[in-house]
Amino acid sequence: MEVVALVSGGKDSCFAMMRCMDYGHKVVALANLIPLDDTVDELDSYMYQTVGHQIVVSYAKCMGLPLFRRRIRGSTRDQGLRYSVTAGDEVEDMFALLSEVKRRIPSISAVSSGAIASDYQRLRVESVCSRLGLVSLAYLWKQDQTLLLEEMIRRGIVAIIVKVAALGLKPSSHLGKELAELKCHLLQMNENYGINVCGEGGEYETLTLDCPLFRNARIILDDSEVILHSADSIASVGILHPRAFHLEQKPDSSDRIGDGSAVQESSSCVYEVDEVTTHDDVGEKQALSPAVDAYTNVDLCISKTGNNLRSMSCWIQDPSRASEGLKADLIAVLSRIENQLKEEGLGWVNVLYVHLYISSMKEFGLANEVYVSFITEKKCYLGVPSRSTIELPLVQAGLGKAYVEVLVSNEVVKRVLHVQSISCWAPSCIGPYSQATLYEDILYMAGQLGLDPPTMKLCLGGPRAELELALQNSEAVANAFSCSIYISAIHFLVYCSAQLTSSEKEEIEQTLKSSYITRLDRSKGGSYPTVLYVFASDLPKGARVEVKPILYVPSTDDWVAAEETETGVPLPAPSKTWTDCTAPYSALRDSCCQVHTTGGRICSAVVSITDDIASKICSAAGQLHHGEENLKIMARFCAFQIAKTLADNRFSWDSVTMLRLYYSVDLAVAADAVSGAFSEALAELAQDNPSMRTDVPFYNVVPVAGAGRSACANDIMACELLASNVSSAKSIPAEPFAVTPA
Repeated sequence: MEVVALVSGGKDSCFAMMRCMDYGHKVVALANLIPLDDTVDELDSYMYQTVGHQIVVSYAKCMGLPLFRRRIRGSTRDQGLRYSVTAGDEVEDMFALLSEVKRRIPSISAVSSGAIASDYQRLRVESVCSRLGLVSLAYLWKQDQTLLLEEMIRRGIVAIIVKVAALGLKPSSHLGKELAELKCHLLQMNENYGINVCGEGGEYETLTLDCPLFRNARIILDDSEVILHSADSIASVGILHPRAFHLEQKPDSSDRIGDGSAVQESSSCVYEVDEVTTHDDVGEKQALSPAVDAYTNVDLCISKTGNNLRSMSCWIQDPSRASEGLKADLIAVLSRIENQLKEEGLGWVNVLYVHLYISSMKEFGLANEVYVSFITEKKCYLGVPSRSTIELPLVQAGLGKAYVEVLVSNEVVKRVLHVQSISCWAPSCIGPYSQATLYEDILYMAGQLGLDPPTMKLCLGGPRAELELALQNSEAVANAFSCSIYISAIHFLVYCSAQLTSSEKEEIEQTLKSSYITRLDRSKGGSYPTVLYVFASDLPKGARVEVKPILYVPSTDDWVAAEETETGVPLPAPSKTWTDCTAPYSALRDSCCQVHTTGGRICSAVVSITDDIASKICSAAGQLHHGEENLKIMARFCAFQIAKTLADNRFSWDSVTMLRLYYSVDLAVAADAVSGAFSEALAELAQDNPSMRTDVPFYNVVPVAGAGRSACANDIMACELLASNVSSAKSIPAEPFAVTPA
C-alpha cells in the first residue's frame, strides 16, 4: 500500500515508517500537525517556534517526500476514550489534513502512526481513517518497549532527548543526549521506578536527527538552550530548545541540500493545509435496509433463549421457496432481528456477538455490505459486537442463503475491544466487528484465523500452522483483558474446513492437544473447557481452521467466591414416564458429554451422538441416518443430556444463554424436520417444568458438514450449551474498553 506517515519529529513516528517499509508498504508522503501557540503550554511552545518547524520540514528534504502541514485550530473537546465526530475538536484538524493528502495523492490507502500504548491516540487515528476509507498502520502498538528501544537503536535511529519529565531524568544531565547513550540508564530507571523506557508515559520526548529513511541528508543541531520549567527535587521538568541547525548531505545523495534556514523558503515539497474543511460524518447506509414488511412472503423463524442475556436467531425456513439471492435473504433476516429488538425496546447496541452464517463465502463482500447497512458504529456507540462468519450448507437444508444469530443483553453494559489498525499485536478488525466483547464476567471472542498480524495474510504451513497462530492471536486478545486462554477458557469452538483430509483432521486435533490442552492451567478453573469441532463448507480467506474461545474473567475476589458459592435453582425431577423412557441414556453419559462449570456461575456442555451412540439408542440401527422415529430418539437423547446437565449443576432453563443443535447434512433431512423432533422432545420435558417456555424455540438448529467432540469423527448430531447464573448486579460500567499495555 502507499502510505502517508504522521510525523511529529520523534523516534516513534520515524520507526513506524521503517516498520511499514519492512512489511512491503511504500511511504509516499508525510503529514504533520502544528499546535498553535495558544493550544500548548508555555514549555511545549518552545518546540513549535520557527526553528522547530524547520526541523520537521527538513524531514521532507532528508527523505525526498512531500510534507503536508496544518496548524491545529481545534481543542480537545471530546475527551472520551472512544472518539465521536465533534465540531471544533483537534481531531477534525487531522481529518482536514489527511483529506487534503488524499485529494492530492489519490493512490494513498493507508496512514502510519507511532502509537505504542496509547488507545486514546490509536482510536482517534482509526476514526479519521475509517471516515476517509484509509487503513491505519500502527506497527509499534502493544510491542514490548524494551525490545522496541533496543531495535530502534540497533537499526540506526539517531534521536536526542528534548524533554524530560520523570523521576530519574534530569534536564542538566540528559537533555541533548542521544538515545543510545541513555539506553542503559533508561532500563535502570524502568527497573527502579517503573518508567516507560520508550517514554510512553510522557517521561521524555525525542527529536530524530538521522535514520535510514533519511537518504539525502542528516540533521546537525548547531545551537540550543535548556529551558527549565520545574526545578522539582524529585522530578525536574525541562526542554531543549533548538536555536540553529543545518543539513549535512549524505554520500551518494543526488539532491542538493541547503542550510537549515533556507529549507522552508526554498522547498517546493511542503504543502500548507490552511483552509477550513467542512464535512459531515460518514452517513449511515440505509438503502439496503427496507422495512421488514417488504418481505412478507418470506417464512422467517425466530428463536430466543433466556431472559436478560439470551441468543436470538432468525432464518428462512421454506424448503420449497426459490431464494432471491443472499442479499435479499440477509436483508430479510437482519430486518426481522432489528424489528424484534425494537419490539423489546432494544437496539443493535444491546447486541454482544453475531454469528453470521452464509451459503457462499464467495459472496462474503456482498454479505458484509448488507451487514454494515444495519450494524454501524453510530448505532453501537459502546462498540460494535464481535462476530464470526462461516459458510454452511444452508440451501441444502432448506434455510435460504443467510442465517443470523445474535447474543443480546437487556442492559447496555459491555466493554469492547475493537482494534482497526494493522499492527504486530493481533489481526485487525477493519470493519464493524470487534476482536472481543466483555459482558459481566464472560469474554466473547471473535473467531481467530491463522493470520499473520502485520501482513493480514494467512500463514503458510497448512492447518497445523494456522491453528497454532490462531491460538497465539487468541492469547494476544485475551491478554488485552488481563486474562489467558490457558487459564480462563470455558468453551472452545473450533471451526474446520470440510475440505480437510482425514490426516489433516487428526493433525488438527493433535495440535490442539499439544499446543493448548496440555498447557492448560487448571489451578483456578478446575475442569477442562469444553471443545467442539464444527466442519464448515468454507471459512474466511480460505482458511482451514478458526478458533472461537469463550472465557470467564472475573476479578481475583470472584475466583474465591466462585469456588465457595453455589447458586442457581435445581430443575424439578422428571416424571416417571420420562425417566423410564430415558433410563438407558444415563449409562452413555460419560461417552457422549463434556461439561465445564465454574462455581455454579457458568456452565458449558457439549453432547455428541456418534454412530456408536446411535446404534445403542436407536431400535433400527441399520437406518441411523434416516427415519422419523430415529430422529426423534436422537433428539430426545440430546434433550435428556442437556436437562440432566442443567439439573446436576443447579441451572434453570432461564439461565440458558445459548443452545445449538448441529446436525450433519448427511442425514439428508431438512432443518425443519430436525427442529420438529427437537421441539417434541423439549415439549415432553416441559410437562414436568411449567416454567420452561415452549411458545418459541429456544434453540438453534444449525446444518453443518459435521460436528463433534473429535475432529476425526463425523458425528450425527452435537449439542452446544452455555448457561450463566452470573448476577447482572456485577455489570461493568458502560465505558469503552481501555487496553492495558503489554
